[in-house]
Formats: sequence, C-alpha cells, structure tokens
Amino acid sequence: MGTTPEQIDLLNVATSFCRDKSPIASVRTLLENELGYDPAVWQQIGDLGWLAIAIPEHYGGVGLGVGEIVPVMEQMGRTLFATPFLSTSMAAQAILKGGYEAQKQHLLPAIAAGQAVSMALGEHNNEWDLHAITASATRSKNGYILSGTKTLVLDLPSAAHVIVSVKRDGQSTLLVLPTADIAATAIRRERLIDETKRAYELKLDGIEVGEDAFFDPDKTADTLAHIHLVANLLGAAELCGGTQAVIDYTVEYLNTRKQFGKVIGSYQALKHPMVNAYIEYEKARSLLYAAANSFGEQGVGEIATRMAKAQADTALSFAADRSIQFHGGFGFTYDCDAQLYRRRAIFTASQYGDAAFHKAKLADLVLS
Repeated sequence: MGTTPEQIDLLNVATSFCRDKSPIASVRTLLENELGYDPAVWQQIGDLGWLAIAIPEHYGGVGLGVGEIVPVMEQMGRTLFATPFLSTSMAAQAILKGGYEAQKQHLLPAIAAGQAVSMALGEHNNEWDLHAITASATRSKNGYILSGTKTLVLDLPSAAHVIVSVKRDGQSTLLVLPTADIAATAIRRERLIDETKRAYELKLDGIEVGEDAFFDPDKTADTLAHIHLVANLLGAAELCGGTQAVIDYTVEYLNTRKQFGKVIGSYQALKHPMVNAYIEYEKARSLLYAAANSFGEQGVGEIATRMAKAQADTALSFAADRSIQFHGGFGFTYDCDAQLYRRRAIFTASQYGDAAFHKAKLADLVLS
C-alpha cells in the first residue's frame, strides 16, 4: 500500500480533528438532531480547505486529486463524523467533469470556500445504473419543466445547490438547481438505517429551469461514470475507517471483560475471528490506497476502485457482526456502539453498488 506525502499530511490532520470533533457522545447526540451535524464544525472543515482538495487552483482549490480526499473520508468514517462532506465532494467532481466553464466559475469557488452542494441521482427503482432515470425535463415556453421524484438526496436542506439527473429528449443529462427554488413541500426526510446520515426525497414536479441550468450534454456519460467511481472510492474509504474503529472498540472490550475468571479475549473462539477481521481490514485498506493512487488511470483505476469497495463492504460487515456477537446480550441493544457501524455498513453497501455488484463488474472488466 503506497501513500503520497500529501495523503500522509492530510491523514495526520484528519485523524486528530475527527477524533476531537466527533467523539461517540457527540455522534449519539446528533442522532436526534434534525440537521444531523454541527454547522460550526462544518465551517471549520471549510476553513481547513478540505472541500478544496480536489478542486483546481484557478477555481479557488488546492489542486490535488480525488485520491487525496481518501484519508479525510477514511477518518470521518472512523469516527462516524456527520457532515455534508461526501455529497459536496461528489458534486464538485460532477461540476468539474460535466459543467460548462461559466458553471465551474460560479460554483466551484463557493464549494472550495465551504458551501455545501448535494446530488440527486437516485430514484425509487433503486438502480445502481445512473442512467436508469425516469425523472424528466420537458420543453416549455420559457425553458424546461421538471417532473419525477429523486430519492436518497443527502443533506439537501443544507445545500445551496443540488445536481439533478433527468432525461431530456430521451437522453440522460445533469442540471444544477438552486435549493432556494425548491418549495419546502417538495422535500421529505427519509428514514435511513444509518441514523448518522440525513437523506431526503425530492419531488421535481412543476420546477422550471432555463437552458443555462444544464450541464454539457456531450459529457454526460463520462460525468456519470466518473461520479459513480468517486462515490465508490469515497464510500470504500468511509467503510475502511469504520472497520478500524469497530475492531478497536471490540478488542478493547475483549481485553477488559472477564468470564469464568479469565479475560474473554484469551479464548480462541473470540481471538481468531478478530484476527480474521483485522486481516480483512488490512486487505481493504491496501486496496483503498491502491485505488486512490491509480484513480485517474483509465481502466486500472476502475478495477482498483471496484475491488476496494467490494473488499471494504465485506470487511466492515464482518467486523461489525463479530462485534455485536462478542458483546453478548449488550451487543444486541441500541446502547452498544457496534450497531452504529453495522448500520453504516448496510447503508453504504446500498449506495452505488454492494460487494456482489462490484464483483460482477470486475468479472466483466478482467475476463473480457
């Protein structure tokens, strides 16, 4: 597993910041918060320049790549950090890849400075193919009228804009919509298994946009493919961080809990599965940074990213399952933190492809 100097620097800063700003007590407090995160901490993230990491310098960014977002996302996953960081990072990449120059000049400097932006790509069909779109844009006298419903729109009320996928003239396309143009009645909060996250259903019916809202239609296919891989790379990072945390949490318990006069971690029935969990974690993290450092390479980057997401999905699921089991009767309660990581594993696997989905894609890529 190789890491760049920039990744190491970001990892060091992110480790201490996320640990200090997202202790488990704060995580549990925010579960009951309607917004789901602390706006003051989000401002600090903007001040640190993390949203600017993969934005070019001439748009107000740092000028690094998507791979340098990985260590930040990993540590956020490790501490169950609740922010709009993931959705905003994805939106920035969508604008960079598919937006017109005027849109980039308008939107990217604001994101680099700390403004949240969301993505509305999912629908009730639950397809991981981002071209499986039923929402539409129909030509009208003054522009286009939108219709349809988008689901799992992360952090929508916190976003200044939302990037929406629709069909226009039978073709997939993306557009940018100011959230100020969306009526409150068009937004409904969804109930998620991962209670640290906030997602919303967005009804597009009746919203009118102009031609200048749309991204470059010639770049739509490449943009959707890029977004898909970005989401899976950052999802793998979040899962790896969570795996490390739940292993640490479980090992600490196994080394303090006694049964029949012995520390329960001394029993092979508990010790060996935790070793297996750690091995799976190390495999996932190695694949993660291999994907981060090859992300821009055609073909290789996609293979590495899909391998990383598949392995990270499996690693956190296994480690969290063992944590619940090894905590015994307490492990099956809401008060046990292991369930927070298991919920994260289930939710993140459901976004942009689970392990089985990526393995099938890998078979086509490697064997074809």
